[in-house]
Amino acid sequence: MAATTLNQSVGTLRSCRVNGNSGLCPDYGHVSFRPVSKGFKVDVGLLRGGSFCSRKTSTCVIQASASQATVFDEASAPSSATTSDSNKKTSEAALILIRHGESMWNEKNLFTGCVDVPLTNKGVEEAVEAGKRISNIPVDMIYTSALIRAQMTAMLAMTQHRRKKVPTIIHEESEQAGAWSQIFSEDTNMQCIPVVTAWQLNERMYGELQGLNKQETADKYGSEQVHEWRRSYDIPPPNGESLEMCAERAVAYFTEHIEPQLASGKNIMIAAHGNSLRSIIMYLDKLTSQEVISLELATGIPMLYIFKEGRFIRRGSPPAPTEATVYAYTKKLAQYRQKLDDMFE
Repeated sequence: MAATTLNQSVGTLRSCRVNGNSGLCPDYGHVSFRPVSKGFKVDVGLLRGGSFCSRKTSTCVIQASASQATVFDEASAPSSATTSDSNKKTSEAALILIRHGESMWNEKNLFTGCVDVPLTNKGVEEAVEAGKRISNIPVDMIYTSALIRAQMTAMLAMTQHRRKKVPTIIHEESEQAGAWSQIFSEDTNMQCIPVVTAWQLNERMYGELQGLNKQETADKYGSEQVHEWRRSYDIPPPNGESLEMCAERAVAYFTEHIEPQLASGKNIMIAAHGNSLRSIIMYLDKLTSQEVISLELATGIPMLYIFKEGRFIRRGSPPAPTEATVYAYTKKLAQYRQKLDDMFE
């Protein structure tokens, strides 16, 4: 695997092949990125996509420079010299998906659904760890479900972000709630990240199973019946939602409210639930109903997508800070990380 040193004053890293064991470059490239004394060091190789990812291989050219890409705060604002060039290019945005950390009913092995229960200590730790994994990825807006376990996960994750902006929940439940939660300092407002809560991103409603012990329910109704309720696409539990019904509301909300923000270049984080996120991933990755029911999402592990030229490119889970490789998924994210290094180190 080749390694190339890139000085901040030099504009181009030429003809890089990308490796699935490293990070990722703009289209399908995977790149290992780390600061060195006079700039960046980037290791490159060849990527082949896996399950639910592109199965293409690719050779690409990576360009990097000391000027910064367009984002929504000073950590990644464009320099005057590159503004006109960046405006000519198609906007690119990061989409981070996080399933909430372990809840108190997860710990007790109870069907939770839309019952509003908080995180366990383990869930808090998972949320903090998720935040460390995304601490170098820009976040301009956050969407969560209306349930506290997802909101806790989002808030705790952002305590680890190097930018140190403060997530603030937007209250629109009444005119008075909106008025009373206004921020009257422009400087303070610039250091906040708006958090939008939406019931459409809630976990699927488990109906008459909510609050029941999963093992006891399997003993009562039979494991095959409970498996059908939990893992089929279009069969709901008694008086509850199927995954198909959950997908109808979650995907409709995503396409109407979140996708336009991504199209405008804003970087978005969604903290939600296994089934609402499974539904959104089904839309992003164009999965079939049979593929989506076998999709498993671990609690507290973020998933990164890049939205570019009207399509979603799945980039997998960012590594933990203790892991050897730091990922530069695109030139824009590499520049954002370098700007953070310049600001805070």
